[in-house]
Amino acid sequence: MQPIIYDVAVSADGFICGASDDVSLFPHSGPVVQDYLERMETYACALMGRRTYEFGYAHGLAPGANPYPAQRTFVFSSSILLPETADVEIVRTDALKTTDRLRATSAGPLYLCGGGDFAGWLLSAGRVDILRLKRAPVFYGSGTPLFGPYTPSVAARLSISKLYEGGVLYQEFALNA
Repeated sequence: MQPIIYDVAVSADGFICGASDDVSLFPHSGPVVQDYLERMETYACALMGRRTYEFGYAHGLAPGANPYPAQRTFVFSSSILLPETADVEIVRTDALKTTDRLRATSAGPLYLCGGGDFAGWLLSAGRVDILRLKRAPVFYGSGTPLFGPYTPSVAARLSISKLYEGGVLYQEFALNA
C-alpha cells in the first residue's frame, strides 16, 4: 500500500497561498526548492483538486495538460471541463474508492499537491499518511488554509526537521502514527 503524501509550502500563519492565489512570498529557488524537486522524482502519481489544477492556468498550463509529466496525474472534480484529449485523468465520483485503488496499485508514493480543501477532506477521511511542510517565515493573513475548512484531529509523529538558510523550516510528519 503506497502512502499519500501532502508535500506543500505553508506560511507561518497557516496558508498555502494568500489572497488571489498569491504565492509570491514563498521561495522559488535555492536548496529548499532543490530538495522538493528531488522528492518529486519519487512520486508515481499526483492528486489535486480542481482549484489547484486551474491555478496552473495563470502560470501557463494549458487546459488538459499534465503539470507533472513524469507522473500519472488525477484531478478530483465534479465540475471541471477539459478537452477529450487531456493528459490528466478526471475523478468525478467515488474519490475515496479511487484513492484507495491508487494506493493499492501505484508503483510509488502518491503526491497530494492540493489544494487545502481537497487535502483537508482527504485528511478527515484518514487518507493522508505523511505531511511534508515547507514552513516559510512569511505571513499572508488570509488565503487558502493548509486544510481548507476542515479541522480534523490527527495524531502525528515528527520524523524529520530541517532548517534552511533564510528561515524555511522543513518538517515531515507521519500521521495517525
